[in-house]
Amino acid sequence: MEYMLQAEGITKRYSQHVALSDVTLNIPVNSIYGLLGPNGAGKTTFIRIINQIIEADEGTINIEGTPLNPDHIAIIGYLPEERGLYKKMTVGEQLVYLGQLRNMTRRDAIAQSKAWTKKLSIDDWWGKKVEDLSKGMAQKIQFIATVLNRPRLIILDEPFSGFDPVNANLIKDEILQLRDEGSTIIFSTHRMESVEQLCDHIALINRSKKIMEGSKAEIKNQYRSNTYIVEHSSELSASGTLFDILSTEPAENGLRRTTLRIPGTSSPNELLRYLINETEVHGFTEKIPSINDIFISSVNGESHE
Repeated sequence: MEYMLQAEGITKRYSQHVALSDVTLNIPVNSIYGLLGPNGAGKTTFIRIINQIIEADEGTINIEGTPLNPDHIAIIGYLPEERGLYKKMTVGEQLVYLGQLRNMTRRDAIAQSKAWTKKLSIDDWWGKKVEDLSKGMAQKIQFIATVLNRPRLIILDEPFSGFDPVNANLIKDEILQLRDEGSTIIFSTHRMESVEQLCDHIALINRSKKIMEGSKAEIKNQYRSNTYIVEHSSELSASGTLFDILSTEPAENGLRRTTLRIPGTSSPNELLRYLINETEVHGFTEKIPSINDIFISSVNGESHE
Protein backbone atom coordinates (compact mmCIF):
# COMPACT_ATOMS: atom_id res chain seq x y z
CA MET A 1 0.00 0.00 0.00
CA GLU A 2 1.22 3.49 -0.86
CA TYR A 3 1.15 6.06 1.94
CA MET A 4 0.79 9.82 1.86
CA LEU A 5 1.99 10.20 5.44
CA GLN A 6 3.87 7.85 7.77
CA ALA A 7 4.48 8.86 11.38
CA GLU A 8 6.63 6.68 13.60
CA GLY A 9 7.10 6.92 17.35
CA ILE A 10 5.80 10.49 17.68
CA THR A 11 6.12 11.81 21.23
CA LYS A 12 5.39 15.34 22.42
CA ARG A 13 5.72 16.61 25.99
CA TYR A 14 4.70 19.88 27.60
CA SER A 15 6.62 20.02 30.87
CA GLN A 16 5.18 17.11 32.89
CA HIS A 17 2.27 16.51 30.49
CA VAL A 18 2.67 13.95 27.69
CA ALA A 19 0.45 15.05 24.79
CA LEU A 20 1.51 12.21 22.46
CA SER A 21 3.28 9.02 23.46
CA ASP A 22 5.01 6.87 20.83
CA VAL A 23 2.27 7.30 18.21
CA THR A 24 2.75 5.53 14.88
CA LEU A 25 0.25 6.17 12.06
CA ASN A 26 0.17 5.20 8.38
CA ILE A 27 -2.17 7.26 6.20
CA PRO A 28 -2.85 5.74 2.75
CA VAL A 29 -2.69 7.94 -0.31
CA ASN A 30 -6.06 9.02 -1.80
CA SER A 31 -7.94 8.09 1.36
CA ILE A 32 -10.15 9.87 3.87
CA TYR A 33 -8.50 9.09 7.18
CA GLY A 34 -10.46 9.67 10.37
CA LEU A 35 -8.35 10.84 13.30
CA LEU A 36 -10.59 10.20 16.29
CA GLY A 37 -10.40 10.62 20.03
CA PRO A 38 -11.97 12.41 22.98
CA ASN A 39 -11.04 15.99 23.88
CA GLY A 40 -7.46 16.21 25.08
CA ALA A 41 -6.44 12.90 23.52
CA GLY A 42 -3.64 14.41 21.41
CA LYS A 43 -5.27 14.78 17.98
CA THR A 44 -4.68 18.53 17.65
CA THR A 45 -1.09 18.14 18.81
CA PHE A 46 -0.48 15.61 16.04
CA ILE A 47 -2.09 17.90 13.45
CA ARG A 48 0.06 20.84 14.60
CA ILE A 49 3.19 18.73 14.25
CA ILE A 50 2.26 17.84 10.66
CA ASN A 51 1.72 21.54 9.93
CA GLN A 52 5.10 22.36 11.54
CA ILE A 53 3.47 24.69 14.04
CA ILE A 54 5.22 22.71 16.77
CA GLU A 55 7.92 20.03 16.67
CA ALA A 56 7.79 16.50 18.01
CA ASP A 57 10.24 15.68 20.79
CA GLU A 58 10.75 12.19 19.40
CA GLY A 59 9.85 10.30 16.25
CA THR A 60 9.78 10.90 12.50
CA ILE A 61 7.19 11.90 9.90
CA ASN A 62 7.51 11.24 6.17
CA ILE A 63 5.19 12.82 3.60
CA GLU A 64 5.22 11.15 0.18
CA GLY A 65 8.33 9.30 1.32
CA THR A 66 10.29 12.44 2.24
CA PRO A 67 11.11 13.54 5.81
CA LEU A 68 8.86 16.37 6.98
CA ASN A 69 10.34 19.73 5.93
CA PRO A 70 9.20 23.32 5.18
CA ASP A 71 8.59 22.51 1.50
CA HIS A 72 5.68 20.30 2.52
CA ILE A 73 3.67 23.33 3.65
CA ALA A 74 2.97 24.06 -0.04
CA ILE A 75 1.11 20.75 -0.52
CA ILE A 76 -0.91 20.87 2.73
CA GLY A 77 -4.28 22.56 3.19
CA TYR A 78 -5.30 23.00 6.82
CA LEU A 79 -8.72 23.91 8.19
CA PRO A 80 -8.25 24.43 11.96
CA GLU A 81 -11.04 24.05 14.47
CA GLU A 82 -10.47 27.67 15.55
CA ARG A 83 -11.56 29.62 12.48
CA GLY A 84 -10.22 33.03 11.49
CA LEU A 85 -10.86 35.40 8.58
CA TYR A 86 -10.13 39.08 7.96
CA LYS A 87 -13.52 40.60 8.75
CA LYS A 88 -13.03 43.90 6.89
CA MET A 89 -12.05 42.28 3.59
CA THR A 90 -14.61 41.26 1.00
CA VAL A 91 -15.13 37.59 0.24
CA GLY A 92 -13.37 37.93 -3.11
CA GLU A 93 -10.42 39.89 -1.69
CA GLN A 94 -10.04 37.38 1.13
CA LEU A 95 -9.96 34.30 -1.09
CA VAL A 96 -7.66 35.79 -3.72
CA TYR A 97 -5.26 37.01 -1.02
CA LEU A 98 -5.15 33.60 0.66
CA GLY A 99 -4.73 31.88 -2.71
CA GLN A 100 -1.75 34.07 -3.55
CA LEU A 101 -0.21 33.23 -0.17
CA ARG A 102 -0.33 29.60 -1.38
CA ASN A 103 1.73 30.51 -4.47
CA MET A 104 -1.24 30.79 -6.84
CA THR A 105 -1.13 33.48 -9.51
CA ARG A 106 -3.71 36.22 -9.08
CA ARG A 107 -5.50 35.04 -12.23
CA ASP A 108 -5.70 31.43 -10.99
CA ALA A 109 -6.74 32.54 -7.50
CA ILE A 110 -9.60 34.61 -8.93
CA ALA A 111 -10.72 31.83 -11.29
CA GLN A 112 -10.66 29.11 -8.63
CA SER A 113 -12.29 31.35 -6.02
CA LYS A 114 -15.16 32.20 -8.35
CA ALA A 115 -15.61 28.56 -9.32
CA TRP A 116 -15.75 27.47 -5.68
CA THR A 117 -18.09 30.25 -4.53
CA LYS A 118 -20.46 29.33 -7.35
CA LYS A 119 -20.23 25.64 -6.47
CA LEU A 120 -21.10 26.37 -2.83
CA SER A 121 -23.86 28.86 -3.76
CA ILE A 122 -22.23 31.96 -2.27
CA ASP A 123 -21.15 33.71 -5.48
CA ASP A 124 -23.65 36.52 -4.78
CA TRP A 125 -21.54 37.42 -1.75
CA TRP A 126 -18.29 37.97 -3.69
CA GLY A 127 -18.25 41.72 -2.99
CA LYS A 128 -19.63 41.55 0.57
CA LYS A 129 -17.45 41.98 3.63
CA VAL A 130 -16.68 38.90 5.69
CA GLU A 131 -18.14 40.57 8.79
CA ASP A 132 -21.55 40.60 7.08
CA LEU A 133 -21.61 36.82 6.55
CA SER A 134 -23.53 34.33 8.63
CA LYS A 135 -21.49 31.74 10.51
CA GLY A 136 -22.32 29.08 7.92
CA MET A 137 -21.28 31.32 5.02
CA ALA A 138 -18.03 32.21 6.77
CA GLN A 139 -17.38 28.50 7.26
CA LYS A 140 -17.78 27.97 3.52
CA ILE A 141 -15.21 30.70 2.84
CA GLN A 142 -12.78 29.05 5.25
CA PHE A 143 -13.29 25.68 3.56
CA ILE A 144 -12.71 27.19 0.11
CA ALA A 145 -9.52 28.87 1.32
CA THR A 146 -8.27 25.48 2.56
CA VAL A 147 -8.75 23.65 -0.74
CA LEU A 148 -8.31 26.54 -3.20
CA ASN A 149 -4.88 25.49 -4.49
CA ARG A 150 -5.82 21.78 -4.69
CA PRO A 151 -3.43 20.60 -1.95
CA ARG A 152 -2.41 16.95 -2.10
CA LEU A 153 -2.85 16.59 1.68
CA ILE A 154 -5.91 18.24 3.27
CA ILE A 155 -6.36 18.36 7.05
CA LEU A 156 -9.87 19.16 8.28
CA ASP A 157 -10.46 19.70 12.00
CA GLU A 158 -14.22 19.66 12.75
CA PRO A 159 -15.14 20.82 9.22
CA PHE A 160 -18.92 20.66 9.80
CA SER A 161 -19.01 22.99 12.79
CA GLY A 162 -21.57 25.74 12.16
CA PHE A 163 -23.29 24.05 9.21
CA ASP A 164 -26.94 23.10 8.99
CA PRO A 165 -27.67 19.57 7.65
CA VAL A 166 -28.11 20.73 4.05
CA ASN A 167 -24.78 22.57 3.91
CA ALA A 168 -23.03 19.83 5.88
CA ASN A 169 -24.06 17.36 3.17
CA LEU A 170 -22.84 19.80 0.52
CA ILE A 171 -19.39 19.91 2.15
CA LYS A 172 -19.36 16.11 2.54
CA ASP A 173 -19.94 15.75 -1.20
CA GLU A 174 -17.03 18.11 -1.90
CA ILE A 175 -14.74 16.18 0.46
CA LEU A 176 -15.54 12.94 -1.37
CA GLN A 177 -14.92 14.67 -4.70
CA LEU A 178 -11.54 15.97 -3.53
CA ARG A 179 -10.58 12.43 -2.51
CA ASP A 180 -11.71 11.06 -5.87
CA GLU A 181 -9.63 13.72 -7.64
CA GLY A 182 -6.46 12.63 -5.85
CA SER A 183 -6.23 14.41 -2.51
CA THR A 184 -5.58 12.60 0.76
CA ILE A 185 -7.71 13.90 3.62
CA ILE A 186 -7.10 13.72 7.36
CA PHE A 187 -10.44 14.26 9.02
CA SER A 188 -10.80 14.98 12.74
CA THR A 189 -14.30 15.16 14.20
CA HIS A 190 -16.58 14.18 17.06
CA ARG A 191 -19.44 13.45 14.63
CA MET A 192 -19.34 9.69 14.28
CA GLU A 193 -22.08 9.64 11.65
CA SER A 194 -19.75 11.67 9.40
CA VAL A 195 -16.97 9.16 10.02
CA GLU A 196 -19.33 6.35 8.95
CA GLN A 197 -20.22 8.21 5.75
CA LEU A 198 -16.80 9.49 4.72
CA CYS A 199 -13.81 7.66 6.14
CA ASP A 200 -11.92 4.81 4.49
CA HIS A 201 -9.46 4.37 7.38
CA ILE A 202 -9.53 5.46 11.00
CA ALA A 203 -7.24 5.76 13.99
CA LEU A 204 -8.30 6.26 17.59
CA ILE A 205 -6.07 8.17 20.01
CA ASN A 206 -6.87 8.18 23.71
CA ARG A 207 -4.83 9.56 26.60
CA SER A 208 -1.94 10.41 24.22
CA LYS A 209 -1.64 6.88 22.77
CA LYS A 210 -2.89 5.21 19.63
CA ILE A 211 -5.22 2.39 20.62
CA MET A 212 -6.57 1.46 17.20
CA GLU A 213 -5.80 1.90 13.49
CA GLY A 214 -6.98 0.26 10.28
CA SER A 215 -9.53 0.34 7.52
CA LYS A 216 -13.07 1.03 8.67
CA ALA A 217 -14.16 -2.42 7.48
CA GLU A 218 -11.30 -4.19 9.29
CA ILE A 219 -12.01 -2.42 12.57
CA LYS A 220 -15.73 -3.14 12.40
CA ASN A 221 -14.94 -6.78 11.70
CA GLN A 222 -12.73 -6.94 14.81
CA TYR A 223 -15.65 -5.77 16.94
CA ARG A 224 -18.27 -8.16 15.59
CA SER A 225 -19.95 -10.03 18.43
CA ASN A 226 -22.02 -12.78 16.75
CA THR A 227 -25.14 -10.73 17.42
CA TYR A 228 -28.17 -10.94 15.11
CA ILE A 229 -31.49 -9.12 14.83
CA VAL A 230 -34.52 -11.21 13.89
CA GLU A 231 -37.98 -9.96 12.96
CA HIS A 232 -40.53 -12.72 13.54
CA SER A 233 -44.21 -13.38 14.15
CA SER A 234 -44.52 -15.54 17.29
CA GLU A 235 -42.70 -15.50 20.59
CA LEU A 236 -39.25 -17.08 20.81
CA SER A 237 -37.86 -19.02 23.74
CA ALA A 238 -34.15 -19.07 24.49
CA SER A 239 -32.02 -21.99 23.38
CA GLY A 240 -29.20 -22.22 25.87
CA THR A 241 -26.78 -24.03 23.56
CA LEU A 242 -27.59 -22.27 20.28
CA PHE A 243 -28.28 -18.66 21.27
CA ASP A 244 -29.05 -16.21 24.05
CA ILE A 245 -31.82 -13.62 23.82
CA LEU A 246 -30.48 -10.14 24.58
CA SER A 247 -33.68 -8.15 24.03
CA THR A 248 -37.14 -8.27 22.46
CA GLU A 249 -39.32 -5.36 21.37
CA PRO A 250 -42.41 -4.75 19.24
CA ALA A 251 -41.85 -4.14 15.52
CA GLU A 252 -44.10 -2.91 12.71
CA ASN A 253 -47.12 -4.86 11.47
CA GLY A 254 -47.53 -6.80 14.70
CA LEU A 255 -44.10 -8.43 14.46
CA ARG A 256 -41.48 -8.76 17.16
CA ARG A 257 -37.81 -7.76 16.92
CA THR A 258 -35.41 -9.91 18.93
CA THR A 259 -31.67 -9.44 19.36
CA LEU A 260 -29.79 -12.73 19.75
CA ARG A 261 -26.20 -13.69 20.39
CA ILE A 262 -24.74 -17.02 19.34
CA PRO A 263 -21.60 -18.63 20.79
CA GLY A 264 -18.49 -19.06 18.68
CA THR A 265 -19.30 -22.75 18.24
CA SER A 266 -22.57 -22.00 16.41
CA SER A 267 -23.08 -20.58 12.93
CA PRO A 268 -25.63 -18.11 11.53
CA ASN A 269 -26.96 -20.85 9.24
CA GLU A 270 -27.68 -23.10 12.22
CA LEU A 271 -29.43 -20.24 13.98
CA LEU A 272 -31.55 -19.40 10.95
CA ARG A 273 -32.57 -23.04 10.41
CA TYR A 274 -33.67 -23.26 14.04
CA LEU A 275 -35.64 -20.02 13.85
CA ILE A 276 -37.46 -21.03 10.66
CA ASN A 277 -38.68 -24.17 12.42
CA GLU A 278 -39.82 -22.17 15.46
CA THR A 279 -41.49 -19.09 13.95
CA GLU A 280 -42.21 -17.17 10.75
CA VAL A 281 -39.03 -15.17 10.05
CA HIS A 282 -39.50 -11.80 8.31
CA GLY A 283 -35.98 -10.44 8.72
CA PHE A 284 -32.54 -11.71 9.73
CA THR A 285 -29.51 -9.40 9.87
CA GLU A 286 -26.20 -9.32 11.68
CA LYS A 287 -25.79 -6.40 14.07
CA ILE A 288 -22.57 -4.72 12.95
CA PRO A 289 -21.17 -2.28 15.52
CA SER A 290 -21.16 1.36 14.52
CA ILE A 291 -18.04 3.50 14.73
CA ASN A 292 -19.75 5.32 17.59
CA ASP A 293 -20.23 2.01 19.46
CA ILE A 294 -16.59 1.10 18.90
CA PHE A 295 -15.39 4.57 19.94
CA ILE A 296 -17.33 4.51 23.22
CA SER A 297 -16.37 0.92 24.01
CA SER A 298 -12.67 1.53 23.34
CA VAL A 299 -12.43 4.81 25.23
CA ASN A 300 -14.39 3.47 28.21
CA GLY A 301 -12.26 0.33 28.24
CA GLU A 302 -9.09 2.41 28.30
CA SER A 303 -10.39 4.65 31.08
CA HIS A 304 -10.99 1.65 33.35
CA GLU A 305 -7.52 0.18 32.92
